[in-house]
Amino acid sequence: MPSDKLKSTLHFHIIVFIFGFTAIIGKLISIDAVSLVWYRMVLATFFLAVFMLVKRIPFQLSTRELKVMIACGVLIALHWVCFFHAVKVSNVSITLSIMSAGALVTALLEPIFYKRSFVTYEIFLGLIVVIGLGIVMQTEFHYIEGMIYAGLGVLLSVAFTLINGKFIHRSDARLMSVYQLGAGALCMSIILLFQNKLTPSLFQINQMDLIWLLILAIICTAYAFVVSISVMRHLSPYSVMLAINMEPVYGIFLGVLIFGSDEQMNWAFYLGTLFILMAVLTNGFLKLKKGTN
Repeated sequence: MPSDKLKSTLHFHIIVFIFGFTAIIGKLISIDAVSLVWYRMVLATFFLAVFMLVKRIPFQLSTRELKVMIACGVLIALHWVCFFHAVKVSNVSITLSIMSAGALVTALLEPIFYKRSFVTYEIFLGLIVVIGLGIVMQTEFHYIEGMIYAGLGVLLSVAFTLINGKFIHRSDARLMSVYQLGAGALCMSIILLFQNKLTPSLFQINQMDLIWLLILAIICTAYAFVVSISVMRHLSPYSVMLAINMEPVYGIFLGVLIFGSDEQMNWAFYLGTLFILMAVLTNGFLKLKKGTN
């Protein structure tokens, strides 16, 4: 129903705003990206599992679904590692702007993945996003390492979104989330083990880092992750990815507000974000007008 699509769209934009804030938190937390993601996924899994136990939500999945959830958990874990590392080696603005390339990648891959025809305006809007991205990047090549990691994060995020889009109608979003986050936490534990970082020193973090990690795990992960999956009942993966392109707009605004001059970019950067914003709003208008996903 159009009302369901409208509610899902509005709700998801609140979640995207929260996603934009995760980059700020990642910058504020002093520990490295791998340890940060481990804490995020372990804590989020714990709180979400407790919630499901209290609500008596069954944890049962088929073997096939479990395998898919594990794969998705690994994808999102590696995506977050790339994302937070990009934030730390560049800045919030650069990282979030690169993430906008996900719209074009999804527009090209979704028809192949779901075996449907290409939609012309999806490709067109994706190209507008890339133009905006090109404008943003033209004077910022000194952040090349951050751009590379953010680009890898985009590919991982698109793969995760496409796979989840196929399974959301078969399983409860909370059930999917707890298994995916749990699998991601296990993946990060293995990485830390190979890095010789799964030691008592991993738990020696300062009080402010712990506070930010709890906010990141509970609000920005457990809550936001469940909603971002559940809205896919009414929104296509392309619409989800294109809406996520608002994340740079929200995150950049918050970054400038919190970090001041460290996040202030040249005029070309803000012109590029305007292109991204126009593409997102146009897509939402066309989807709602046509009553499609």
